[in-house]
Amino acid sequence: MTSAAVVVSDVSKSFRIYRDRQRSLKATVIKGSRARYDEFWALKDIDLEIPQGKTFGLMGNNGSGKSTLLKCMAQILRPNKGSITHVGRMAAMLEVGSGFHPELSGRDNVYLNGAILGMSKAEIDGKFDSIVDFSGVSDFIDQPVKNYSSGMYVRLGFAVSIHVEPDVLLVDEVLAVGDMAFQEKCTEKFADLRREGRTVVVVSHAIDQMRSFCDDAAWLRKGELMGFGPAQDVINEYADQAHNTPTAPSAAAAEETRLKGHFGSGEATIDRFELLTDGHEVEQVHTGDQVTIRMHFTCHEAVENPEFSFQIEHDGGFLVWGDNTSPSDLACTEIRPVTGSVDLVIPCLPLRPGVFRIGGGITSDRSARSIDEFPRALTFSVGRGDPYESAGVAVMHSHFENLVQK
Repeated sequence: MTSAAVVVSDVSKSFRIYRDRQRSLKATVIKGSRARYDEFWALKDIDLEIPQGKTFGLMGNNGSGKSTLLKCMAQILRPNKGSITHVGRMAAMLEVGSGFHPELSGRDNVYLNGAILGMSKAEIDGKFDSIVDFSGVSDFIDQPVKNYSSGMYVRLGFAVSIHVEPDVLLVDEVLAVGDMAFQEKCTEKFADLRREGRTVVVVSHAIDQMRSFCDDAAWLRKGELMGFGPAQDVINEYADQAHNTPTAPSAAAAEETRLKGHFGSGEATIDRFELLTDGHEVEQVHTGDQVTIRMHFTCHEAVENPEFSFQIEHDGGFLVWGDNTSPSDLACTEIRPVTGSVDLVIPCLPLRPGVFRIGGGITSDRSARSIDEFPRALTFSVGRGDPYESAGVAVMHSHFENLVQK
């Protein structure tokens, strides 16, 4: 049995929501009473254990309590009830530039932030070049960080945090800010940490990335733990159920209920996917076929610099492949309130026979949030075709040569 790196035992956390906050001492004296407030429970009786040496994902809608839970783990917030224990050294990257002083240079902030996280000056000296190289801000390291972009901020802060070499690293939405190259670098670093037996707890709305690098996951809804276990199972459950809770009868709620399996901010929604060969919609294709995946969408509000993502998932639940556009790919700087579609062409389908599911999403490079995600929207099967290879999920166009006997 893998021992636990973090144990959350019966944790509840509340905040006061003031309904009649007094704005001055005079108003308080005249009114003769204290401000009235409601108790808002952000977390309700949370119990979970995070295994050592695993990458663990926390998911949920905005306001579900996942960031509050992460701050309780980091001892930034104290629970009203329950306890949280952890093993070894912990570091947290919870907000963009947390622990940075805006007037100081990037160099000075590396030393300041490293000291806050428990590193000695000698330790920071030895790791400084590696930190700066990882962050990619070497040209600006002696500039005040108040002049940094949000991406530069988060890259430098994350670089410091991971070089603490913590036993447990807490990360909140860092991947939503970094560019694609930085996200790939982070994913590689998470894999390195896991190989070293370290634990990463990450909060993210990036479902595809969570599928790729999380071993286990949990999802929250309105402060309650709704699911906990292997990442693929929990992510599937979250995608199917988390955003379909009945709400007050409104047009927006009715639309959300209709779009089963969708989640996002809703400026645009994915209507359906089609799988096409030779211009005809099909449910079965063959290895080696040229196929087109067509996403049909409806734009409700203008979206600047739209990005469209496509994924293929195996029937067994694991992500096989994914790709996404950039605005330059489609020469599109905005989609307007209309219906539309976008095609992705695969010249030679590299999948072996099996059952697969297509999904995708719409985001904007102006926003860290998903506009619409529609995982596992369309199921299709792959039959035997050309080339044929004997096992696995993918074909590699392989061949044999040079049999040598000595």
